[in-house]
Amino acid sequence: MASPQMSPVISQTNFPGLKLRGRGKVRDIYEVGDKLLIVATDRLSAFDVVLPTPIPDKGKVLTQLSLYWFEKLAGLVPNHIISAKDFSGELAPYAEALAGRAMLVRKAEPAPIECVVRGYISGSGWKDYQKTGAICGIVLPAGLRESDRLPEPIFTPSTKATTGHDENISFDETVATVGRPLAEKLRDTSLAIYRSAVEHVASRGIIIADTKFEFGMVGDELIWIDEALTPDSSRFWPADEYAPGRTQPSFDKQYVRDYLEKIGWNKQAPGPALPADVVAGTQGKYREAYQRITGHELD
Repeated sequence: MASPQMSPVISQTNFPGLKLRGRGKVRDIYEVGDKLLIVATDRLSAFDVVLPTPIPDKGKVLTQLSLYWFEKLAGLVPNHIISAKDFSGELAPYAEALAGRAMLVRKAEPAPIECVVRGYISGSGWKDYQKTGAICGIVLPAGLRESDRLPEPIFTPSTKATTGHDENISFDETVATVGRPLAEKLRDTSLAIYRSAVEHVASRGIIIADTKFEFGMVGDELIWIDEALTPDSSRFWPADEYAPGRTQPSFDKQYVRDYLEKIGWNKQAPGPALPADVVAGTQGKYREAYQRITGHELD
């Protein structure tokens, strides 16, 4: 198998024969008839700014890990996957570039909120707790330390910002946005996925501190869309290094966030270029997350 450093790096796609629907922070999305083609590039965003330096293998890790979870947890909720291998017809000219990093999916009407589940107190949840003793209106026990495990996982939704930062919202605000029946289904489905995933990775030496999901509607059917329990959407911590009361080492872009904090970047665009050692370290974190969770190396 080729060395990871020799993998082709794709920071932006260019498929002239396809209709570009849009470019997200990481993914490029194309219209393919009544379907969508989602291509995970090697772009990396931190603090909601896309950095100029791509991370080799990142897009493949995001896609392959999502496919793993979509298949493993299909019994909990349907998902949008149609195929991640059949790139024939109008996709054939781009099959090599799509291999391993693309998904052909059903179109859905996305729910207008991010569905976040937290099992541990970290990140923006920790900041909110320090200020108010609560996260998204959920009052938590006094005296919690950073990275402490919560008594029970909690559903802490947020807005879905097209630019800038998402903002945490209460469950009542979610109800006001999407209605109570859908809000309750989003909450219950998110918690069920999180609990199943946590149980699975416990034997792999990984803690899922928190994660976010996106869902959409196809008619009256709720389906899981976008990505599934990846290092971009989740905080994965090594269980053998877990020590509450501080920030935890992680298998995600926290490696890059820590570097950016250290150099004093103001978190405004444009982002700084990343040095080679940070790129290699981040690439290794993503690949290790994939290997630990799935049980085999990224092919």
